[in-house]
Amino acid sequence: MMRFIVRRLLLSVLTLAIILVMITLIPNVAPGDPARKIAGGTASPERLAAVTESLGLDKSVGEQLRDVTSDTLRFDFGESFTRPGSQVTDLVRTSLWNSTKLVAFALALVVPIAVIGGLIAAYRRDTWLDRTIVNVGVALSSLPEFVVGVLFLALLAVPFEFFKVIADPPDGSGFFTTLRFLLLPALTVLTVYFGYIARITRASTITALDADYTRTAFMRGLSTTQVFRKHVLRNSLLPTVAVIGTQLGYMFGGMVGLELIYNYPGLGRLIFDAVDAADYPLLRGGVITVAIIYMLATLSADLIIAWMNPRARLSLSEGG
Repeated sequence: MMRFIVRRLLLSVLTLAIILVMITLIPNVAPGDPARKIAGGTASPERLAAVTESLGLDKSVGEQLRDVTSDTLRFDFGESFTRPGSQVTDLVRTSLWNSTKLVAFALALVVPIAVIGGLIAAYRRDTWLDRTIVNVGVALSSLPEFVVGVLFLALLAVPFEFFKVIADPPDGSGFFTTLRFLLLPALTVLTVYFGYIARITRASTITALDADYTRTAFMRGLSTTQVFRKHVLRNSLLPTVAVIGTQLGYMFGGMVGLELIYNYPGLGRLIFDAVDAADYPLLRGGVITVAIIYMLATLSADLIIAWMNPRARLSLSEGG
């Protein structure tokens, strides 16, 4: 087990190293002059030279990579170009906290509802209830999140005052006020992810219900609730945990359309704004943060799966 953790950590370090190389190369291979784009077309030569130096473009690629690696280890990416006086670390930290609130609330809705839907569909397989859950889930999953967001704004936020058009709560808002502002984005995530997670749960639950150990449990006289709790859930939820782990990184950094529609200052929007303004220090900080979150999420999912499945734990211990 320990060898598995060490191996995954080494792979994560290698992945992060590749990301650092790509981030370092972006200003060097981007079309045009990044320094002139940031400084403006009428910038003086002195201003242009200062921006070029701050970007590190006056150094070799190897020296730039060394500086980016050092900044990452210290998690200090300097000052944002588009927001003078603001440190990138502070901006990333604020956006990360905003994304954490949204993702936590969304997962609190998506996971139990989708898992319960998948369990019900599996237990009532080949019935109208099963077909309804599956077909509705497929239909909802086919909708892009920005389309669902626009529909919710038109159908819920405009006619009903309870729902907020802007998801960013005012400073100092209480817990329930914050949830009220985040409700529509969380419902959007629920709509998009319900079908995917429910179908994964349904398929793995049907496999667990058809297994010999489940039939034996029923033959021993255990109730349906006992069989599900002791024998089915632990095995049927393994693929669901893996899916949630892989999607967690996307939820933090990939929901750009959702954050733009609801005007929510999360990590995805921060990265989008950095790309749009060629704010390379801010882009580096945002992308590296999302990469670290994704690696930690997938590693945590693997460890949870190993803890839930003795066979996987034994395989990891023997195979490293």
